Amino acid sequence: MSKKDKNKDAEAQHVEETSTAPAEAEEQNEVKTPEEQLQDQLAAEKDKFMRLFAEFENYKKRTNKERIELFKTASEGVMIAMLPILDDFERALMHIEEDQEAEELRKGVLLIYNKLLNTLEQKGLSKIEINRGDAFNADDHEAVTQIPAPSDDLKGKIIDVVERGYKLGDKVIRFPKVVIGQA
Repeated sequence: MSKKDKNKDAEAQHVEETSTAPAEAEEQNEVKTPEEQLQDQLAAEKDKFMRLFAEFENYKKRTNKERIELFKTASEGVMIAMLPILDDFERALMHIEEDQEAEELRKGVLLIYNKLLNTLEQKGLSKIEINRGDAFNADDHEAVTQIPAPSDDLKGKIIDVVERGYKLGDKVIRFPKVVIGQA
């Protein structure tokens, strides 16, 4: 036998082996017992179930988080509407303190103001504390105007608070309005 004939025989044998390999694999797939087929179907259904269960758990977590966030900020509109009333109470208290004859009136207004403030604080409202001399930050404060700084240490700092700022939970619902010293 020549070398060419040997190569042709080897190629033919190789082609025969490769062509029978998929057929044998198909035969093995077709020869699966009913138990094996059921096991494969069960595994596929388990996989579908686990994916669906995980998706549902993620959905529950997301909706619970959204619901909690909604409850935290549901009263935001009411709180924003109440802030001018708090401002009016504070202005009234400042003017009443100057009048010595209106002591009983001052006590009554102070009582109502404190009751309103406590109720709003129980619902999550809190004041943003700002003091004269604090550094001005455009992200945290709203500058109403600038005036010449009375001293060098107040340049670029808060000189006066025109309107208090408030937070509802962690969210700022009104930024404090301040006057800052010109540099």
